Order: sequence, then structure tokens, then C-alpha cells
Amino acid sequence: MHEAATGRKQVSLMFAEATGSFLVLLEIAREQALFEKFGIDVRPVPASGATVPRLSEEVPLGLIGGPAALLQVADGADLRLIATLSTTNLSGHLVARPGIKTAQDLRGKRLGVRVIGAGIWISTVLALEQLGLDPKRDDITLVPVGSPAQILRALEAGEIDGALTAAAQSRELESRGFSVLLRDYPADITSYDGVLVARPEFIATNADLIESVTIALIEALAFALAEQNRLEVLRAFKTALNITDAATASQNLRELRQKPYPRLDTLKRMQQIIGTHDRRVLEVALERLIDDRFVRRLDENGAIGRIYGR
Repeated sequence: MHEAATGRKQVSLMFAEATGSFLVLLEIAREQALFEKFGIDVRPVPASGATVPRLSEEVPLGLIGGPAALLQVADGADLRLIATLSTTNLSGHLVARPGIKTAQDLRGKRLGVRVIGAGIWISTVLALEQLGLDPKRDDITLVPVGSPAQILRALEAGEIDGALTAAAQSRELESRGFSVLLRDYPADITSYDGVLVARPEFIATNADLIESVTIALIEALAFALAEQNRLEVLRAFKTALNITDAATASQNLRELRQKPYPRLDTLKRMQQIIGTHDRRVLEVALERLIDDRFVRRLDENGAIGRIYGR
């Protein structure tokens, strides 16, 4: 981190492309100059392809999925979870290539995910569970492909047999002969969280910057939820997630958390699911990951209330 010619502190922030509603907040903060409002310049650094977004000395902040944070810690990284900005419920449609007509036809097939163990992987495992399928038992291979756009291209090209897609994409695919094997779920099946994470040594020397990033994202959240900003928010959805359907955007907005305290309960759920693939994740001490002092201070001093009051 260093100071720009503007006098604002600069910091790089890692994010995984098109992974969840929380990334719309990053786009809104950029469009509305919210980071600059609080005296910082944030440089977003995308993690592309089938890789877990990893923090480093050069990129000490991340706006990533909770599963990606757990996978990094299991690999030996030291991270702190500053805020849980969204909690994603299981959604999307499980779509298969033409010729696959039933859930049982998925046995022995290949389904595309972003990266093994992360958010889309968890959602796909949970979707299969709804169909009475288990990847190990039913010899279903979950293939790391990359971003949702890359997964869609792989499905269209026949490189994979199926994938979880957005509802709007599945309707278009179904019109071309693809099969939608699952489109309805029980309510409130938690899939994964969108979290703000940081390296602890960076927090120790830049607490003011962490607080500024946190409050800027909360301002973006309040902006996203305000009805009068609907057109700007839809533009942000198109840029961040390639979502143009208002109903899908509205569903995503319901995932956002007005007071983004880090959540231990959903971390435990993610840990259990990822642990079926990578047992090292089960050894992660979840309580040690949580650093809620920034959200708590903003809440207790009334800053969050004032933001929503405006």
C-alpha cells in the first residue's frame, strides 16, 4: 500500500469475477466514488479462471467467497474475516446438454464449476443433493472450468455435460434443446457467503483504511437497497455479474446483509461441506478467523444507522 498523488491511501483488493451479489457492491462503490469519499483508492484485482483468489503482501485485501477464504487458510494462509456482506441461498438451474433427460442420466458425467471447493462447487453439490445424487457415489466429476461465463461456454461446446446456471441463461439454453433438471429448491438452503477478508499484519498497521473500506461497502449496500437507485443498481449488476434481468437482480439483492457482521454459523456450514472434499478445512479454527471490531464500531457509534437513515 502507498499514498497516491491525490493524498489518498492506495490498496489493492482481490476479487473473483462474477461470483456473487456482493461484487455488485464493489462496482457501486467504484461508480459512486465511495472509496474516494473516505480517502482511499482501491485497485480491484480480478482472479480469473479456475483458481482460488489468494491474498498476498501486494494484494492484502479480498472481496471473495467464504469458501475461498477457508481454502486459503487450510493451505496455511493467515486471514481475518472483517465482514459478511451477503449470504447466498441455493439458486440457479441445473442444466444438462441435450440427450441427458433425467437426474439419473447425470451418473458418470462431468459438471462444470469455477474451482473445486469454492462457492459454485458448493452450490452444485447442494443441487445434486436435491436430486438425490452424490458426486462420489454416483461417479459425477466436478470439473474446474473458471468463471460462470467460461462454464456456460464449456457447456455449449459440449466440454462438460451439465452445470448450475442463472435462471435467465437456463431459459435460453432450454429453448435450444438443453435439459433443465432442477429449477426449484426449498427456501433458505445456505450455499456460501461473500466476505471482506484481510491479512492480519496489514490490519495491524492499517486499521483506519480497513474501517474506510468497510464503511464504503456499507454505503454501497445502502445505495443498492434504495428503490430510487434502481437503474444505477441494474447497471452495476450488468457490469459485475452480467445480469440484466430485473427479477434476478432483485433476488440477488435479498442476499445482502444490512449489518454485515461476520457470520460463524454459515462458516460452520461451509466448512462441513468443503470438508467432504478437503479434510484440512475441518481443522481450521473458525472463531480465530473472525475480526468483527470494524463492523461493531461502525454499528455502535451510529455510523451504520446514519447511512441507512439517509
